[in-house]
Amino acid sequence: MNTTINGIDYYYEIHGSGQPLLLLHGGLGSIEMFEPDISKLSASHQVIAVELQGHGRTTLGDRAISLIDIADDMAAILRTLGIAKADVMGYSLGGGVAFRIAVQHPQLVRRLVLVSTPFAQEGFYPEMLPMQAALGAAMAEGMKDAPMYTSYVKLSPHPERFPELLDRLGAYMRQPYNWADDVVRVSAPTLLVYGDSDMFRLEHVVEFYKLLGGGQRDAGWMREHMAQNRLAILPNVTHYEMAASPQLVPTALAFLDR
Repeated sequence: MNTTINGIDYYYEIHGSGQPLLLLHGGLGSIEMFEPDISKLSASHQVIAVELQGHGRTTLGDRAISLIDIADDMAAILRTLGIAKADVMGYSLGGGVAFRIAVQHPQLVRRLVLVSTPFAQEGFYPEMLPMQAALGAAMAEGMKDAPMYTSYVKLSPHPERFPELLDRLGAYMRQPYNWADDVVRVSAPTLLVYGDSDMFRLEHVVEFYKLLGGGQRDAGWMREHMAQNRLAILPNVTHYEMAASPQLVPTALAFLDR
């Protein structure tokens, strides 16, 4: 299905029934990134899987890549579908969008699952930053044998715009940001999920959890001091394997359905 929001023709799919769950994929991916997971999630949830600006079957449009703008678009899609409140789960770039939805449209979010998502640029390991800064159209030719390019060409209505997508993603990644002040404003119960071999410094992961109110003290015999938010570190999982990890869906569902 398609809907046009703020000049972007968004592609989305709806699977299953139950509590609505907005599912957002990672950068240079598509809904197909979650194919191992959607059937499991849709067994108990109405999964609304959206392809982000310029990804999959969604058009790139004429504007810059901005998580703030895309979050507003996702809120508009939920309202178009008549969904007053949804769980939101996002991975990597999609996790950043999910976070911004919770900050900008808190009334729409029941529970929030952020998978392999930083709250600040400095959360990445230092060696990642030059690689991200170098992303641009000049890399397109060298990526033509990569699965992400093959998927893009197969799905995109305008495959010739792949170099332009790389330019816009590179411009987004080169912009410093730190949303610590927004983290403390998140009111929805939140689960943070990372791999133990993810691309983020463990100190950053712990800081994120602490900003959400977790990790402050012992929970107590009767769990009387438990924070509402949770942190999960999946063993033997890298950033690039996370969406396909068999541990991800059970971890998310235990939080969403508790």
